[in-house]
Amino acid sequence: MAKRVVTRTYTASIRNQQQVSDDLDALGFSASKLWNVGRWVCDRVWSEIGHIPGHNELTAYLKSHERYDDLHSQSSQRVLQELAEAFTGWYGKRRNGDTRANPPKYRKHGDDHPRSTVTFKAAGFKLDTEYERVRLSKGSNLKEYWSDFILCEYQTRPDVDLSTVESVQQVRAVWTGDEWELHFVCKVEIEVAEAPGEKTVGVDLGINNFAALAYEDGHSELYPLNCLKQDDYYFSKRIARCDDSDSVQATRLNQKKSARRTHYFHTLSKHIVQRCVDEGVGTIVVGDLSGIREDEENGESKDWGKHGDLDLHSWAFDRFTSIVEYKAELEGITVERVSERDTSKSCSWCGRKRKANRVERGLYVCDDCGTVANADVNSAENIRKKVSPSPSQDRSNGWLAQPSTFLFDKETGAFAPQEQVTS
Repeated sequence: MAKRVVTRTYTASIRNQQQVSDDLDALGFSASKLWNVGRWVCDRVWSEIGHIPGHNELTAYLKSHERYDDLHSQSSQRVLQELAEAFTGWYGKRRNGDTRANPPKYRKHGDDHPRSTVTFKAAGFKLDTEYERVRLSKGSNLKEYWSDFILCEYQTRPDVDLSTVESVQQVRAVWTGDEWELHFVCKVEIEVAEAPGEKTVGVDLGINNFAALAYEDGHSELYPLNCLKQDDYYFSKRIARCDDSDSVQATRLNQKKSARRTHYFHTLSKHIVQRCVDEGVGTIVVGDLSGIREDEENGESKDWGKHGDLDLHSWAFDRFTSIVEYKAELEGITVERVSERDTSKSCSWCGRKRKANRVERGLYVCDDCGTVANADVNSAENIRKKVSPSPSQDRSNGWLAQPSTFLFDKETGAFAPQEQVTS
């Protein structure tokens, strides 16, 4: 077994809830008010000059605003950072034709402000692991003459001891709907398994097959998106029947859809990591999709077609890759992110680069060497070769053109080869 330092988040209950709930409520309301002030500033700047202010700009605009001083300065910075990220994400979808995308909303229900999560960074909290207490700083506007902080008594799971972690990076006060709880973001040293082997596998994430895998020893796998597409269709129809998109019923449907997607991500990532363990894979190479919405040649927005754009924006590629990284590290497997540039255009056998070789969405035919391949598998192999360029054995059209297909079986909640999935 080897040791590795990783980031983990531990949830803790607050034992003295009654004593601190009013103070935490004040901070949660203040975070919502600051968000709303920042939201108004973003809207004004966008309306006047067509520019979305970034995190640093928002902080500069609002540092002298009285709402900024309701929280510890680092906590206020985090609220504005989240707002800037939300606006940037909305603008990216809007620019690429997603008509369903809406800008971040004000955090307000009538005249009431909801309790937002408050994040405390290093200077904003002091942890006492001996007595299981944590001091959370108030903003200067909320400090009383006898107290500059909120003293929370916390209780973690029996198997969690914060005194043994490398360091606590952040503390978050989170309103669950019934009470407050604390989330400790920690650096933790854990034992991980030795790498199961030295082989590599390339992973291509796409808009038809969620994942295509190309293994070093010459076989490949596809994971179609049929399950998520069925959910998108079903929940979109249900939500459209609601009287109001902000109604309780619509909110619950969106939450259920999100939970099902999260379950899919975790189940698929666990399945892929286990397949890598079984195949002796030590390195997973994943295409970095951070620039997927931009054309490789001119930097402008790609045209994925009406449905392609909508589907693409509904996925959380980065989130899925992060889950794979988390699960892979426990098995001693390294995850490397590489650029996807030209991986869909190039022949994985001879290297010939020609966009027209991708004759259909699912078919790649090289006009130079005659290779016939599933297009997503061809991309996955090109991704893999960026880390391990020399295959261990001869590659042939068979594994490129006829990958194994795994489908998500709703009855068992697991992935299985296509012919084994129950109807």
